[in-house]
Amino acid sequence: MTAHDLPAVNVVIHASQFPEKVRRDLLESLHARQVNHKFHYDSVKQTQKWLALHQAYSPTRNDADCAAIYDRGFAAAAARVKAKAVHVISLGCGGGQKDTRLLKLLKKAGRQIYYTPCDVSAAMVLVARQTALAVLPEKNCFPFVCDLATADDLPANLGSRFTFHVSRITTFFGMIPNFEPQIILPKLASLVRPKDLLLFSANLAPGNNYAAGMKKILPQYNNPLTRDWLMTFLLDLGVERSDGKLRFKIEADRTPGLKRIVAGFHFTRSRRIEVDGETFNFHAGETIRLSFRIATPRSMSAKFLGDAVWRSAINGLPSRRRRAFFWWSAGLRPGAKGALEFKLQLVWKICEMTR
Repeated sequence: MTAHDLPAVNVVIHASQFPEKVRRDLLESLHARQVNHKFHYDSVKQTQKWLALHQAYSPTRNDADCAAIYDRGFAAAAARVKAKAVHVISLGCGGGQKDTRLLKLLKKAGRQIYYTPCDVSAAMVLVARQTALAVLPEKNCFPFVCDLATADDLPANLGSRFTFHVSRITTFFGMIPNFEPQIILPKLASLVRPKDLLLFSANLAPGNNYAAGMKKILPQYNNPLTRDWLMTFLLDLGVERSDGKLRFKIEADRTPGLKRIVAGFHFTRSRRIEVDGETFNFHAGETIRLSFRIATPRSMSAKFLGDAVWRSAINGLPSRRRRAFFWWSAGLRPGAKGALEFKLQLVWKICEMTR
């Protein structure tokens, strides 16, 4: 097959990922010594490394109980949808495997299906698109590249004009730990219309002792594939491995009561790099944060994620680390004093699992 035989693909690029915006975000990350997560998915090489990491360590690939949680949740969501046509919008689509399982069930139920894989990486949305084409035609797939953290017009941009009047299921899997709750939850709330569904997973720290639970999961993030993936960003900028050490630690989050696992590169010698006409000097003793993951304690989950339904489910959990699968339905609306009133309904009770 020659280049002329390859099909063209229409991919919508949101303004949050236009070159000038990406440049500003990159320079801001380097000035602040805190890397925006999106720069770990920027290139095809980084996407391939992340997919390999996900294949090796993701519970959905390696734990039958975890896969069953999603399958039962997808079945429950598919049964709940009564519309003839359904548009699945995947925020942080990754490789699209989970979404495709949901799409298969909806198709099997006789629904006309549409799909928008949304990610910060163009390479990632193309991978998700290719995965989903096993169950839906190309004309019903609308790849969308967007930075969820900075885009403030998602309701107007997500969803094709061809599917505006159909029922929507928005998915948000494995993404909550990468965002401050007060930033991402209102964005999610704005996307759910009456009769729409929002499906998402959440990671919880194990046990009743939050500090001990965080220490228990710390080694799970410190593995060769994760290190290689995170270091790619710095190596591509001109930093050398011998310039320092990649370290993982637990620290307090900006949100009171929360903790996060932080990966940072600690410089043991000075390094000067040039990026888009600007010079950055990293001195021995400095650290640049490459990534963070928030794990929510069971005792605080209700504060950020829901109401008494969530609280009563959490109180009955065993002690090991969990992944939860939920849906939000009937929209999320402002409550008293501008706070969000979350209508949360547990699809399947949290199942015991380890990474």
